[in-house]
Amino acid sequence: MVMQATHEAHNATLAPDGIPLHYGDLATEYNAALNNAILLDRSHEGRVQIFGADRFELLNRMSTNKMIDMQAEEGRATLFLTANARIIDRVVAYNHDDHLLVITEPGRGEWLRGFLQKNIFFGDDVRLVDVTQATRMFGLHGTQADNILASAGIAVDDVNAMRGVTGAFGSATFYAVRRKAISGQHWAIVAGNQNAVAVYEGLMQAGQDVGIKPAGGITYNTLRIRAGHPARPELNTDYIPLEIGLWDEVHFAKGCYTGQEIIARMESRARLAKTIVRLDDLSPYAEAPADVTHDGKNIGRMTSSVTAPTGEVFALAVLKTSAIEQGVSVTIGESTATIGAFVGEQPDFIEQA
Repeated sequence: MVMQATHEAHNATLAPDGIPLHYGDLATEYNAALNNAILLDRSHEGRVQIFGADRFELLNRMSTNKMIDMQAEEGRATLFLTANARIIDRVVAYNHDDHLLVITEPGRGEWLRGFLQKNIFFGDDVRLVDVTQATRMFGLHGTQADNILASAGIAVDDVNAMRGVTGAFGSATFYAVRRKAISGQHWAIVAGNQNAVAVYEGLMQAGQDVGIKPAGGITYNTLRIRAGHPARPELNTDYIPLEIGLWDEVHFAKGCYTGQEIIARMESRARLAKTIVRLDDLSPYAEAPADVTHDGKNIGRMTSSVTAPTGEVFALAVLKTSAIEQGVSVTIGESTATIGAFVGEQPDFIEQA
């Protein structure tokens, strides 16, 4: 594999798909993520290019966000839904050069290409290219992430939220895009296989003076739960986007898409049956998924949980809005927790259904 020797030289333990799980010291990785910077290999997140004059319209008619009128290098997150507005998947699309670069959840590149291909109409000017295997993608996180890219010649102050920019280490070019933060700043950096090692080592060298560390998927999962960032445990057909705090990834004034009627009804009635919150003080630690009860009644489900190297426990749950009262004690199996703050983007209302 393209990066295997490089990761092993940094003492990585690899998953079967070649993505690092950790580098032997989770406490060091976690501390660097919170206070300095970390570099992860996120190449299992799919990457599909969409070419053609109708590329914006294809995504616009199929997903929740408005995907037309995108400026150059602008990125927008959007979701694909079932007819009853349940989540199939989430992607982020960037308007780069003559195509859209669409980044998927882990392991979903091939699925996305097939899903989009089946929804191309006769006469549509659209061409799909799955570049997951031809490229590598790295995640740069932390308070020093901007400074690292700045030292590589990137004018980071000119790259606003959810936008991209092209850079290089010598002749090794890459495309860097800002994404929703989970710890400090968050950049995804895409490079062709021929440039991947040079770009990875270039980033590590550029971050040496500010304490950058290589990190693996275990640290990423801890950070994303800590930040309340949904992943596959929340991004599935059990839930509607509004229930897991993704209001900002739904455009309520655009044209039709699958699941729109139900989304519009929920928004217009200002009602949610359930929504996502943090669970605080989970003790003893309990593995997700698990049912959450209060006074002997099921009120929802804990979807994600993790113990950080510091001993802190982070957990997310989707609960009935009628049962949500911050600070109230709930039960998860043999464990207890308290209902914490709402997660993600939320409207001014959260009314009982």
